[in-house]
Parts: sequence; C-alpha cells; structure tokens
Amino acid sequence: MKLQVEIDGKKRQVELTQASERPVWTIDGQRLEADAIAVSSGVYSILINGKSFEVRTERLGAELRATTSGREFRIVVQDEREWRRKRGSAVEAEGRQQVLAPMPGKIVRVLVKTGDAVRAGQGLLVVEAMKMQNEIRAPKSGTIDRLGVVEGQTVNAGQVVAIVS
Repeated sequence: MKLQVEIDGKKRQVELTQASERPVWTIDGQRLEADAIAVSSGVYSILINGKSFEVRTERLGAELRATTSGREFRIVVQDEREWRRKRGSAVEAEGRQQVLAPMPGKIVRVLVKTGDAVRAGQGLLVVEAMKMQNEIRAPKSGTIDRLGVVEGQTVNAGQVVAIVS
C-alpha cells in the first residue's frame, strides 16, 4: 500500500508491504524497521529501529495530531487510490462501466444488489487483502446491471466484480 503523508507540512511517500510476519515500511525510498501495537484507544507503542516510543493520537477533522516525547505533529494521510479518486471526482465516467477488483483478495461484504441505483463514489463491495479491507466504489451514478461476485468469494486483480450502467 502506498500513501502520501504530510507531516507538519512536509510531504513524504510511505509504502507498506507485508514480508512474512513483519510489515516492511519504506519512507521516501529508505527502508525502515518499525512495528506498532495499539495499547488503548488513540495510544500506540511503536518500535522503530530498536527504539520504543509511546505515541498518542487525536483526530482533528481531516488531520491527525500525534504527540510523542513532548513533541506534537500534525499529520494528513492520503492513500494513492483515494488521491486518484479525488483528483478525478469532478468528472464522472460515462456509459456502461465494468468495476474491476483492484487487487487479489476475498469479498467480505456485498453492499448492493442487482438493480440498485447507485451514486458515483458509493461503496459497492468490500475486498480483503493482506488483512486490510478496501471498499470498491461505483465509477459513476447509475444502476447495478450485474454483480459478478458473492460474499466469501476470492477474486483476482482486474476481475470484473460488477457492471454499472
């Protein structure tokens, strides 16, 4: 998963990949050994390169305020898929649209049924991959012509999961 993260106004490229049991973080092209555990609501124990930090977080609208070691950081996280969606949000797809699975995974929820009216950007399905759930959204306003999957089904990247007209 690739993320665009802005920390106190400075943009960073963050990538998270799963290598065996431990996640692998890459920040601005540099590999980082890090692990995090939620201690309680909004409190995390984070281990970075062998050093332990307690981080307290608080949501402030679209921002996140993180406090650690007496320092406060304002953070805005935007994943690449969300950025792409927002960048083209003013233009809606036209005509009959095939909705494709963005990654291999398992369909954990079907949010619509054939014949339902949907709005552009409305959630259609939830696919789980690498223990993360991702909502697949409608590319346009219209009607669900066909659902090509059911809950519990595994899908491949690029597989047609629905058709919206």
